[in-house]
Amino acid sequence: MTTLLSLINSPDDLRQLDKNQLPQVANEIRALIVDSVQQTGGHISSNLGVVELTLALHYVFNTPEDRFVWDVGHQSYAHKIITGRRDQMHTMRQAGGLSGFPKRSESPYDTFGVGHSSTSISAALGMAIAAQASGNARHNVAIIGDGALTAGQAYEALAHAGDLSANLLVILNDNEMSISKNVGGMSNYLARMLSGNFYTSAREGSKKVLEKLPSAWEFARRAEEHMKGMVIPGTLFEEMGFNYIGPIDGHDMDTLLTTLTNLRDRKGPQFLHIVTKKGKGYQPAEQHPNRYHGVSPANSKPSGPSYSSVFGQWLCDMAAESEDLIAITPAMCDGSGLTAFSEQYPTRYFDVGIAEQHAVTLAAGIAAEGKKPVVAIYSTFLQRAYDQLIHDVALQNLSVLFAIDRSGLVGADGATHAGSFDLSYLRCIPNLLIMAPADENECRQMLTTGYEYEGPSAVRYPRGTGPGVSIDKSLKSIAIGQAQTIRKGEKIAILAFGSMVAAAIEAGNELNATVVNMRFIKPLDNALIAKISETHDLIVTIEENTRMGGAGSGIAEYLLSIGNNIPIKILGLPDSFLDHGEHQAMLDASGLCSDGIINTVRQHFPA
Repeated sequence: MTTLLSLINSPDDLRQLDKNQLPQVANEIRALIVDSVQQTGGHISSNLGVVELTLALHYVFNTPEDRFVWDVGHQSYAHKIITGRRDQMHTMRQAGGLSGFPKRSESPYDTFGVGHSSTSISAALGMAIAAQASGNARHNVAIIGDGALTAGQAYEALAHAGDLSANLLVILNDNEMSISKNVGGMSNYLARMLSGNFYTSAREGSKKVLEKLPSAWEFARRAEEHMKGMVIPGTLFEEMGFNYIGPIDGHDMDTLLTTLTNLRDRKGPQFLHIVTKKGKGYQPAEQHPNRYHGVSPANSKPSGPSYSSVFGQWLCDMAAESEDLIAITPAMCDGSGLTAFSEQYPTRYFDVGIAEQHAVTLAAGIAAEGKKPVVAIYSTFLQRAYDQLIHDVALQNLSVLFAIDRSGLVGADGATHAGSFDLSYLRCIPNLLIMAPADENECRQMLTTGYEYEGPSAVRYPRGTGPGVSIDKSLKSIAIGQAQTIRKGEKIAILAFGSMVAAAIEAGNELNATVVNMRFIKPLDNALIAKISETHDLIVTIEENTRMGGAGSGIAEYLLSIGNNIPIKILGLPDSFLDHGEHQAMLDASGLCSDGIINTVRQHFPA
């Protein structure tokens, strides 16, 4: 049966439809999103919530000439479907397939690459300024979720935009229903009225007359502000220089079309507040929106406890022993494994929202008063708080433990979420203790070690499950700076870090090589490294981190400092951004596997 969606290969096709047909298109898009995500994994709740908004935006605006920037990007699936990628949705997040986020190299409709939160307003404002400088009248739209407005960058951009005359429309997709009581017939009516030409013309005409009478103009301005403030929650945005409209029902197609059409013709900074329902149209996601925020393919099953769950259990166990423990996360409660802790210790748990900089300095303040904060954060998001890590924590040598999840490659989420650089950007910071576990049990021991350490510490561990070793539930620590020799061999020494230890053991058995689980990136076990360099002919280091400036570089630097010129080969991620794909296949392609080690060795010692 021919569907309306099958006729849409571009927004031009969409604009040929009667607006009364758009609700049917919305239903067909929802069905496709649910079907494709069940095959490939990805984000369901957020995407189902913005289907009507996506259709209305492309129906009203002239894309790709008009620019859309989708914040975070996990609400862009409907956008991809109607911009020529409908038949590729089954390749989403697969090697060689569609990215799970907007990507400039993928489509001219993806105007800005996004994966981290709260960048949309800055980027769209930059596009608006560039258009203004070129004399181009195109429209620039930032679509931002309410969670993203917890980040400081969004407010920095709003403050700047409100001070300019550039044409920018910011759409707040409020999908938590926090102001749902204001959404309904009256609110929709007011939004249409306030965005329409009659109100605008009357307002501007009155302004010209009353500005000659300053006291009268000030009275009228305040009266308008108070009137709007009584029925709409937009005073903050009005004060920042935006014309605020809303909140409106983000699933009411007629209201969306009318309001967007009116705003399209308005000059200067505009702010539209819409309310949507996460998971709209798919009952499981509507009932459990957080559970369906990001899902795995339907046929995938974890082989054991994830590192995140190991951390979560350790956190609860340590909290029972130490009343000084306080946990902090920047909006990553579920992903970082903090759900149980948040329920058991609610007064010692702080989710600061998407505010990584604040999370780190908050931890520094807590540590300065003698408490023991633990910051649970993804590697890719810790990048956003680098100055705070250096200036507020390390410089003052404060006892903050960073539990760094998703270190290394992250498979289907791709380059925007990969933790490819943390060993490099952490290793150069003074006072910082850095550890990488080879398995789940060692992860638990390192967390204890870092917690007990007097100073800043970091434990970095990969996404997903480990080798599956049995876990000692005690709170044991390990000796700082001591590596573990797993296998003694001849001529070749393989020094492995964290997730690469298993591959090193397999290669070591094949090569009769010495294998060392290095455990510590800082401080390195220099005594062991020096001894190995005197008794072996080649050192191979391997880490799931960029080769540039990582753990292997640290070993090479030490050997150079003691005047030892033993050959050393550093295996790590290449000096490039790696696209999404299956995790192990990405490691294999980067030579981070047993075969990669064996091939490297045999280039120097041919069989």
